[in-house]
Amino acid sequence: MSNVSRNDYRLAKLEIKNVTKRFKAIQTPDINHVTALENVNLSIREGEFMCFVGPSGCGKSTLLNILAGLDMPTEGHVILNGQVVKETGPDRIMVFQEDALFPWLRVIDNVEFGLKIAGIEKKKRHEIASHYLEMMQLTKFADAFIYQLSGGMKQRVAIARALVMDPEVLLMDEPFASLDSQTRDLLLVELQLIWARTRKTIIFVTHNITESVCLGDRIIIFTSRPGKVKSEITVNYRRPRLSEDINLQEYQRKVLDQLKTEIITARKMEDSF
Repeated sequence: MSNVSRNDYRLAKLEIKNVTKRFKAIQTPDINHVTALENVNLSIREGEFMCFVGPSGCGKSTLLNILAGLDMPTEGHVILNGQVVKETGPDRIMVFQEDALFPWLRVIDNVEFGLKIAGIEKKKRHEIASHYLEMMQLTKFADAFIYQLSGGMKQRVAIARALVMDPEVLLMDEPFASLDSQTRDLLLVELQLIWARTRKTIIFVTHNITESVCLGDRIIIFTSRPGKVKSEITVNYRRPRLSEDINLQEYQRKVLDQLKTEIITARKMEDSF
């Protein structure tokens, strides 16, 4: 069965209904509000890997914060499992661009941290954390301190820390943006393998077209600000996908064709300020 057919039978996990987000304009006193997102409607299926792509300032990360419950929409709402999202919760975990780890703790303690806060007893949380460290190929670094790790390894720890909480939805905000290309390519494959094993619903924000094509079941293209859904591209191709696979270039061209005019518009808007 093809990816498209399989996706058609999945239930909606997250629904974004008419979401608009406005912010008070601070640096431009002649403007009352800046609209970051406008009338966004999306349905994200159970177990789907969805990528958000768009020019800088189009509201991708803002939307991710709204999905996480870190921010509320000005209009519209987000529905998770039939319930309106009104706050943060352990069913949605965010992985940020910066690893946000505790440098004074060992790797294993960082990964166990959320479980400790949740009141999981010591032996059980150690077993859970060790399982995900093994999945992320970090077992031999369990007793290392964060400052001893490379950037790529820190992001692996951050992903392991998110997965131990067994979230229903994993939200990822450009987690590989600061990594070198070799490390990024390695993690692109590893993340696909983890997704295949866990079947988590993942929403991944990126500026990188190659990342979006390697990872996404669907790629959602956003317009320049205010961010609206311009189009979506389904990537019906075998996994794991490699960034150097020439057969993915067709999908990359489709994404780039949709993005070109939006990037130009976004640059013109920046120049006007």
